[in-house]
Amino acid sequence: MDQRARIRPTLLATASAAVLLSGLAGCQIFRSNDDAPTSATAPVATTSDQQAAQDAADEARTLAASGDRAAALAEFERAIAINPELTDAYLGAGDIYRERGDYELAEQRYGEAARIEPQNFDAQYLHGLALQLLDRIDESVRAYLRALTIRPDDFNANLNLASALLQNDEAGQALPYAERAASINPSDGPARVNLGTAYAGMGRHAEAIGQFEAATELMQPTPELLLNLADSYGREARFAEMAGTVRQVIALQPSAEAFERLGSAEFRSRRYQDALAAFTRATQLNAQHYPAHNGIAVCQLNRYVWSERRDTAALDAALAAMRTSLRIEQNQPRILDLLSKYGG
Repeated sequence: MDQRARIRPTLLATASAAVLLSGLAGCQIFRSNDDAPTSATAPVATTSDQQAAQDAADEARTLAASGDRAAALAEFERAIAINPELTDAYLGAGDIYRERGDYELAEQRYGEAARIEPQNFDAQYLHGLALQLLDRIDESVRAYLRALTIRPDDFNANLNLASALLQNDEAGQALPYAERAASINPSDGPARVNLGTAYAGMGRHAEAIGQFEAATELMQPTPELLLNLADSYGREARFAEMAGTVRQVIALQPSAEAFERLGSAEFRSRRYQDALAAFTRATQLNAQHYPAHNGIAVCQLNRYVWSERRDTAALDAALAAMRTSLRIEQNQPRILDLLSKYGG
């Protein structure tokens, strides 16, 4: 099996959607209609047909190894047309479709292989992979579970099942598979990220920090990984480390999310002017990032309260920030309460 056939870790960030990082997309190649799979409705192949189909599949693998993927795909499809029960041909065609980024056709071919040979681990696993790449998460989870009944200790299947469950915000369900993947290969950075993400999703941030820190030593840290580490530092009241980690993110990839996290760290460290500056920078990078507007509002409300309610300019700035935030995201009960309390 292609050793790259795995999904990279799911990274959950506070106030943002889950992010799935896939290193499998490859180059998109537009296919002609001649590449489309044929329907597997032919009659049962004779012995001579079975041999002809196997010969075509063998030739396809030779062509694929030489780098001629288009010719290889044509041979795999020819093998399927001759013998619609040849599992290896479906898997070979599915691999090429997946490499091209044509996940729908890959899913069809892997799905047929899994139907023909239910106890074939590669068929079940790769079907799960294609489904996950199509964002059909519930179906991918079922396919990975079928694969794991065949090979319970497969690293990639445990890794990707954990990732799929985390995409569904099912940290508790993901945890045993994330733990198993990390125990099978403790030196794999993405496995540590998945395990840290599962711990964070369950509120076990001290354990999450340990896994995220290990991941930064095992792989090139990404902004997403560092933001998750920073969030867990914040949940453990380690605000100086939170701020330092977010500054690493800003050095790599400045973003509204990073500056908003920096503002949060500075605010909790009682550096209120620095917090306001960070929140303001976040809104300059993305005016629709409502958590940063909330940060500005809280900073300005503090200034108003500390002035014994005489600094009306600070109050006006706070109310304006809250109204802006609520125009972007209406479902914010706490902000509505603050607006009602201070805005009349």
